[in-house]
Amino acid sequence: MAKITLSKLRHSYLPAPTSASDYALKEIDLDWSDGGAYALLGPSGCGKSTLLNIISGLLVPSEGQILFDGQDVTKLPPDQRNIAQVFQFPVIYDTMTVYDNLAFPLRNRGRDEATVEKRVMAIAEMLEVTEMLDQKAAGLSPDNKQKISMGRGLVREDVNVVMFDEPLTVIDPHLKWKLRSKLKELHQRVKATMIYVTHDQTEALTFADQVVVMQLGEVVQIGTPVELFERPAHTFVGHFIGSPGMNILPCTFEGEAKIDGQPVALEGPVRGTPNGKTEIGIRPEFVSLSDSGLPATVTKVSDIGRHTVVECNCLGHKVNAVIEEGAAPHKGDETHLAFRQDQTRLYVDGWLATDPE
Repeated sequence: MAKITLSKLRHSYLPAPTSASDYALKEIDLDWSDGGAYALLGPSGCGKSTLLNIISGLLVPSEGQILFDGQDVTKLPPDQRNIAQVFQFPVIYDTMTVYDNLAFPLRNRGRDEATVEKRVMAIAEMLEVTEMLDQKAAGLSPDNKQKISMGRGLVREDVNVVMFDEPLTVIDPHLKWKLRSKLKELHQRVKATMIYVTHDQTEALTFADQVVVMQLGEVVQIGTPVELFERPAHTFVGHFIGSPGMNILPCTFEGEAKIDGQPVALEGPVRGTPNGKTEIGIRPEFVSLSDSGLPATVTKVSDIGRHTVVECNCLGHKVNAVIEEGAAPHKGDETHLAFRQDQTRLYVDGWLATDPE
């Protein structure tokens, strides 16, 4: 296990990059503590797999350093970094038994059979595959194959970091929650540093203690799942995390925020003098239907079980409200929207520009 430090890291796939747009990864500075559970979250093409490949040694960055416990490993090949990687498609040997698949990484490094058996049995028990140890891997279901692939990454005790690259993409949806729960349990038991790459917010937020949200090669926010939901540092985070995502509404700001001339109270003071594109961000969970506030017309009502999502046209803008209890409105109803003040934030050029009272 290791503390991982990324220092002034940048990468371009072009031989002679000249501008920021030439870089797949903009400058990144990160510290991941020894034994932590982390997620890289973002849409396809945001740079998260490039970053994972740089950490693993499959790519050498154009600029910057990768440090494991303070040791510079930037130029070291993968086999000298003591890492384990679990890929989207299970990497196992179909002709081997489950036992031999789990034992392979240890035998490949010359461990004695007593050590091999001890570690294989321990990991098999954690994964709940002890009864399968004598089976050929070819006959396993996709979720059990991925379990074995995870086990191959966890069986070594000298691993600095275990990295998961979209490991549940090919798993049936009804089995994903089982593997997510198992992976979280495994981290708590083995205490290895783990980095999980995904575009799925549910996977990231249920696995990680800290989530790194990426967009267009940049890290836009690092935080706990609660921090990302409650105080998105960027409108992209607000929109990307949550279902439905944060309402983002264009506004003006001259001493106070206004939407089409209607004043809107913010959570607290605005930092400096806003100079750029100004927007108001508020989660649907903190929008309520009211007798006063911003005028709106209900355009859609979706009952999704635990609550109802009410979509409204508010001064020409789409606004979602989550209604927990009570009678739901109907399409076409005229109403007003009230924003909970302590959850109403101002963003300037996408970045959070207000502080709480």
